[in-house]
Amino acid sequence: MGAGSVPARYLVYFQYLGTDFNGVAAVRGVQRAVGVQNYLEEAAERLNSVMPVKFTISSRTDAGVHALSNAAHLDIQRRSDLPPFSPEVLTEALNTHLKHPAIRVLQAFRVPSHFHARHAAISRTYLYRLATGCPRPDRLPVFERNRCWALQAHCLDVAAMQEAAQHLLGTHDFSAFQSAGSPASSPVRTLRRASVSPDPTSPFVLPEESRQLQFWSMEFESQSFLYKQVRRMTAVLVAVGLGALMPAQVKAILESRDPLGKHQSRVAPAHGLFLKSVLYEGLGPTSMQPPRRPSETQYRSHR
Repeated sequence: MGAGSVPARYLVYFQYLGTDFNGVAAVRGVQRAVGVQNYLEEAAERLNSVMPVKFTISSRTDAGVHALSNAAHLDIQRRSDLPPFSPEVLTEALNTHLKHPAIRVLQAFRVPSHFHARHAAISRTYLYRLATGCPRPDRLPVFERNRCWALQAHCLDVAAMQEAAQHLLGTHDFSAFQSAGSPASSPVRTLRRASVSPDPTSPFVLPEESRQLQFWSMEFESQSFLYKQVRRMTAVLVAVGLGALMPAQVKAILESRDPLGKHQSRVAPAHGLFLKSVLYEGLGPTSMQPPRRPSETQYRSHR
């Protein structure tokens, strides 16, 4: 190590289709499963850092879950005679060396050496996509498969789902929506936003199919979530939309703090879930945060 050589810390945003991965976290050892992090760190090896580069992921996603924008921090220590990479050069270099076409680095920022991608996040938003009017998953357009949860029902009671979502907003013990294996020390979380809205017609749906297939989006925003909390909340709200639950029952489920109940133990499929954004104070690709549609019905907790 040359004299005067110090690590430079970066925050990077990246996206991926999760279908081929065992989640975002790296899989160590000789297992055939692989995580998104494995490919990111393999690409970073080509940067000739003095010390090995490790990505510290902001938000872990499970196998099959996608990300429009996840984040991680990493340290790169170049030789003392070389300046630190600019964020633009780092972004281009990582994309050049990435060996999987379903991963892309979006943007990079220089951050202080004490910055932590997971602990510094002030907001995370998840998007869940549904499709109604689909008798079988193989009736979906091939370009929509593994990107939404296909429901046989021809419609959803969106008003009831929106009413039910109100019971989840605010600060609560979300034990009823937490799967076993969560590393969280406390089940208390603050859900800032929950929305249910129709999606524009998919560009991949043929005109003759568009009369039957309807797409829907659900979004959840919080500083952090429990393990599989979003997929469990989604399953319960879909049950409300299908008439299997009344909106008031969602409040009872939440207050039960029981994760093993008949309805709350159901988990929505991974392939409909997208990590939409991770936000930091004063940092982030703001162009990637589109304004919310005025017609979208939202509920906000009082803060």
